Amino acid sequence: MWPYLYRSLAAKSRREGWIGVFLGIVLWAAGQAAQAAPVVVLTLEGAVSPATADYTVRGIRQAAEQGAELVILKIDTPGGLDTAMRKIIKEILASPVPVATFVAPGGARAASAGTYILYASHIAAMAPATNLGAATPVAIGIMPGSEPGKEAPRDDKLKDGKEKADKKDAESKPGAAPKSTMTEKQIHDAAAYIRSLAQLRGRNAEWGERAVREAVSLSAAEAHKLKVTDIVAHDISDLLKQVHGRKVTIQGVERTLKTEGAAVVAIEPDWRSRLLAVIADPSLAMILMMIGIYGLIYEFMSPGFILPGVVGAICLLLALYAFQMLPINYAGLGLILLGLAFIIAEAFLPSFGALGIGGAIALVFGSVILIEPQAGGYAVPLSFTVTLALASALIVFAIVAMAARARKRPVVSGSEDMIGARGEVLDDMQGEGWARVHGENWRIVSRVPLARGQKIRVTAIDGLTLSVEPESDQTAGHRNNP
Repeated sequence: MWPYLYRSLAAKSRREGWIGVFLGIVLWAAGQAAQAAPVVVLTLEGAVSPATADYTVRGIRQAAEQGAELVILKIDTPGGLDTAMRKIIKEILASPVPVATFVAPGGARAASAGTYILYASHIAAMAPATNLGAATPVAIGIMPGSEPGKEAPRDDKLKDGKEKADKKDAESKPGAAPKSTMTEKQIHDAAAYIRSLAQLRGRNAEWGERAVREAVSLSAAEAHKLKVTDIVAHDISDLLKQVHGRKVTIQGVERTLKTEGAAVVAIEPDWRSRLLAVIADPSLAMILMMIGIYGLIYEFMSPGFILPGVVGAICLLLALYAFQMLPINYAGLGLILLGLAFIIAEAFLPSFGALGIGGAIALVFGSVILIEPQAGGYAVPLSFTVTLALASALIVFAIVAMAARARKRPVVSGSEDMIGARGEVLDDMQGEGWARVHGENWRIVSRVPLARGQKIRVTAIDGLTLSVEPESDQTAGHRNNP
């Protein structure tokens, strides 16, 4: 309609002058303004990681640059890293474009970190047959009696003096389970965080706190009934219809959403986000680290090959970059490095497998404790650890077997190989002369006269002079002719 009207007015302006041109421009600008801005869709699947945080943050900023009307963050996550979650939430809170978190499709969930992200969004929506909750942070070094999901002591319960006394008596009883201060601190901090987000968006703060302290969950219908979410929508089209005309507050300014008929633009993860997602896997980071270390060691042992050193340096840098993004336990990383050092030392020191087996054990234990327990959705799989241990053991046994075979082989080079070697005298001599040994001319000394062509045997070596004696019949068969 608008292009047709603009062409008509432009044609009229040629007949009636600049007034028509001005009116045509005004009407064209009004038509452009009347068109709905696009809606950007970001998809967050799997654990909340540094890669997904990078993708989400850059997607929201790109939507702001495009002048999007709304960003829909479609999520299906079991949780993830606290640092990555807070990075996403900070970007949502600072975004000039409203963000709607949509738990979809059916069967999806917004557990743990996903619940915080949903609470922080301007609009919270869920599809039927989805759930959210279980937002209790997992503690480091869980103590008996302080398992996640058990309600931590609340401040209002400690106001009564009798309860304080009971609590003190219970903790002072012999055999009572010690309290984990770290666990309580994490739960209180997480509860305060989700409560502040609920108060900002006008959502159910009491249930959000229960999700943290008691690890409770809700279905889509229950969440809508308890005012945890705003909308239950079947798909994105249904969501856009329901949010059209809804008022949201963006950076203190109230704004009415216009999403009816808006174009939907999906932003997919680019190569950078995909690369981060791949190398941030703990198992792959360990493999990269091992390749890097072995490659550099091979290059140092055999300088000039270049390729092992280049590949090793690249892999090691990628592994270090991955480890700095992950919540690793540095004791575990130290055990892995120690295990690799022992396995490498087995190739140079005659420990008969002691260093190699110790290195394999250190490698296994380091793999098990590499990732901190609170890293939701991240762990080194047990199958990978077992495979790594078996591969390390095979390397150790192969090194020991090769060393054992090498000890049984005769000497084939060096001065030791010259002792007992056979030769032939080049000229008649008495005392000193020359002989050919191993295809080379050597200066020889002998206590008896020797004739040209006579066969000799080396008895000793002094620098570049050989001590020889005539070869007798008893020694003639011991060595082959040179």
